[in-house]
Amino acid sequence: MIIAIASGKGGTGKTTLSVSLALSVPGSTALLDCDVEEPNADLFLSVIDRSTHDVTSLVPVIDTALCTACGACARLCEFNAIVCIGSSVMVFNELCHSCGLCARVCPHQAIREAPHKIGSIEEGRIPRSGGASPLYFAKGLLDIGKAMSPPVIRAVTECGERWLKEFPCPESLIILDSPPGTSCPMTTTVSDADCVVLVTEPTPFGLHDLTLAVETVRKMGIPFGVVINRSDSGDDRVVRYCEAEQIPLLLSIPEDRLIAEAYSRGIPLVDARREYREQFVALFEACKKLSGRTPA
Repeated sequence: MIIAIASGKGGTGKTTLSVSLALSVPGSTALLDCDVEEPNADLFLSVIDRSTHDVTSLVPVIDTALCTACGACARLCEFNAIVCIGSSVMVFNELCHSCGLCARVCPHQAIREAPHKIGSIEEGRIPRSGGASPLYFAKGLLDIGKAMSPPVIRAVTECGERWLKEFPCPESLIILDSPPGTSCPMTTTVSDADCVVLVTEPTPFGLHDLTLAVETVRKMGIPFGVVINRSDSGDDRVVRYCEAEQIPLLLSIPEDRLIAEAYSRGIPLVDARREYREQFVALFEACKKLSGRTPA
């Protein structure tokens, strides 16, 4: 099962929720940090056996000896990643979506595709107490100056797919810590999820961005529910919205100084307040019902 933890804005507690869920649910679990522009889940985890590899995308390389600057590649490029100026051809790697069309349409075979580094993936394991099997962990990191994060996000989710194939289990769980917002990084992350948990806070900004996230996930046709973090710090507008829209309210986490102090020291919520572990297991069961994995 794949559960994506998302939100319409940053700072609502996605990573807190993702880490807590991963540490609470027994069995074979993978935590994938897909917020590749600022991954931080491993700040709260003791990751061992780390390994790193590059993420590349294919970009066009022009063979000037064969190129006649006919302009076929530039005319057909949907992303304006190739420009012909006089007898020169310029390639803008940051705009290229690696579709390969330019190489296919070049009448002189003057274009080949070459790998271009855009980020990296770090993998490892997280030991768990009580004899439980270790968590699998992976995170992506977009290189500074690169514009497009979806290829790196897809590389992170592919790590989870490979892990599933290597360690098949009917009860395997993959948790996706999504980037904030409702644009391409978020939709790329949640697209293959069985259920999306939208984290929000009871404030005007929280409600505004929650409505955007709800509209996005509904258009994608993915089952979802809402978790309210710092639930007693604002008002009841989010609760009323969820009731009006018939959105399941999966969990409310009240403001707690102990949790905040532990967070500042890199200690997960469920280690600071161990009584929450049962609530996160219940959250997992609720997600299974939403996704149709168990009878309602």
